Amino acid sequence: MPIKIPAGLPARDILDSERIFALEKPEAERQRVRPLKMVILNLMPKKIETETQLLRLISKSPLQVDIDFMKTGTHESTHVSADHLVKFYEPPESFADNYYDGLIVTGAPVEHLPFEEVDYWDEFRRVLDWAASHVFSTMYLCWGAMGALNHRYGVRKIDLPEKVFGVFPQYLQDEYCFLTNGFDEIALQPHSRVAGVSEEDVAANADLQVLTWGPRSGPGLIATRDFSEVFALGHWEYGKYTLAEEYRRDMDRGLDNVPFPTNYFPNDDPSIEPLFSWRAHANLLWRNWLNWVYQMTPYDLTEVPQLRAQRRPGTDHVVRHAPCPPREDGFRPFLDDGYGLIVPRG
Repeated sequence: MPIKIPAGLPARDILDSERIFALEKPEAERQRVRPLKMVILNLMPKKIETETQLLRLISKSPLQVDIDFMKTGTHESTHVSADHLVKFYEPPESFADNYYDGLIVTGAPVEHLPFEEVDYWDEFRRVLDWAASHVFSTMYLCWGAMGALNHRYGVRKIDLPEKVFGVFPQYLQDEYCFLTNGFDEIALQPHSRVAGVSEEDVAANADLQVLTWGPRSGPGLIATRDFSEVFALGHWEYGKYTLAEEYRRDMDRGLDNVPFPTNYFPNDDPSIEPLFSWRAHANLLWRNWLNWVYQMTPYDLTEVPQLRAQRRPGTDHVVRHAPCPPREDGFRPFLDDGYGLIVPRG
């Protein structure tokens, strides 16, 4: 939430430069308040589990948020009851005339496929085109981020030589970014994917900025310069046991070459309770995003198309710091830091 300060306070310029929301008294008195309107495009097979993970993070904000759920019409979900979908979800065409403060697009277990072979790819692109004029800011997760970066900015999806699976360090690239304000210089981020994005394509696009990056996992958080689109390549929304459940699921299926989750089980022993080491940064990212949207979104959502067309969702006093390049000093966390020395009790 913003702080209210006296008009003309010298600290205002410093607070603005550090991306701290401060309202002078006249601004605060003019501010109109309403609940945020959010819609979630849930592409994950286990929809109820994903709903719970996302709503848990959204609920950490003190803001009131109205949530709608969107489903694809060209793909039939098999891991959730039809009754649940009918009761809580609507297809994209039902949202055609609606405006929202935020859209959340989840990942999907299809990153091994070329985009054109995903049965809802065309529908996915239509949703993104709709959001470009009807949503103030969109948060894309994992495959959703890959697909959006490709469709919106031509960033190629890159197949990885091996699955990135586990919890990986991400180096903070811009300490004054609204989204990562308060992050430690190293943030841990869960990953579970067999593809990534071309860092060369991202770097070549002036509209994009890398906010966190890791030596093993690559870019973890990317955003447009105006923050109207945010791309999280990892899974900060994951619960404590999600990676363990994925690992045991694949082992129970008898799959070959099942990767072991990195930096997750103490002593790399799956019989020991895993460490929930990314929760604080997950909560902080989502609170930062919701707070930024709350401060910057128009009270009248019909103004969103004009703001998006102007590529200026924020306010005039926003200061954007260019992110620094990835670390090149060879520093590798977890190499010799004693991680995993937690032993079971008894």
